[in-house]
Amino acid sequence: MKKLIYVISDIHGMYDLFKKLLLDYDPSLHQLVLIGDLNDRGPRSKECLLLGKQLVEETGAIYLRGNHEEYFLQFLNAPEDWYSAYVRNGGKETMESLLHPGATEEYSPTEIALMIRSRYRDLVAFLMERPLSYEWQKYLFVHAGVDLTKKNWQDTSDHDFIWIREPFHTGENHTGKTIVFGHTITPMLHGDMETTDLWFHDNKIGIDGGAVFGGSVHGVIFDKDGIVQDIEYQNLTGPWHPDF
Repeated sequence: MKKLIYVISDIHGMYDLFKKLLLDYDPSLHQLVLIGDLNDRGPRSKECLLLGKQLVEETGAIYLRGNHEEYFLQFLNAPEDWYSAYVRNGGKETMESLLHPGATEEYSPTEIALMIRSRYRDLVAFLMERPLSYEWQKYLFVHAGVDLTKKNWQDTSDHDFIWIREPFHTGENHTGKTIVFGHTITPMLHGDMETTDLWFHDNKIGIDGGAVFGGSVHGVIFDKDGIVQDIEYQNLTGPWHPDF
């Protein structure tokens, strides 16, 4: 077991920021944990998804499924049913990144799904196999959170691991774990819709700085005792626009 964990979440197609964070990743020192949502909303979802897959296969990274990986898979399974909701949540950017600009105007949802399944068979299979949680020392890494009403956090439903918000944020943490999560942007958790710093409360650490909305990405390095380093890069390409 490596002595350091390096955690990244919610890249959302911001490939340049993803690559920037990875400059500080040393596979000989760090266990890399990607806690979901590499795709959707941002412009380069294809590169982010393929890089996530490469990091797992070549460096032993852990890549947890987020709700946007789940959206993508649900769309592929039932394209006509999921298309509208997926587009509203940033799916158009992923479809056109995987195919080409304008693809969503040229083809039906079913045609888009068939082309993606045909061209990216290995990627789709990989995403379907992603775990929902990862434990290390006193830490628990999840995309969205856990059901704190359960006697055992492991009884959390698959849906809550990748979708839960307020009940987890405000619930009392009796798990004995420090829970590190993304999914809900820290400006929302801080309550001011401005602060992109990490959020700390009741042994919960939120690390999604809302980069795709003009906020920031975090790469957080932990040892068994706590945070060693928080590497934060601001998205300087546009103003703050949390239009979700």
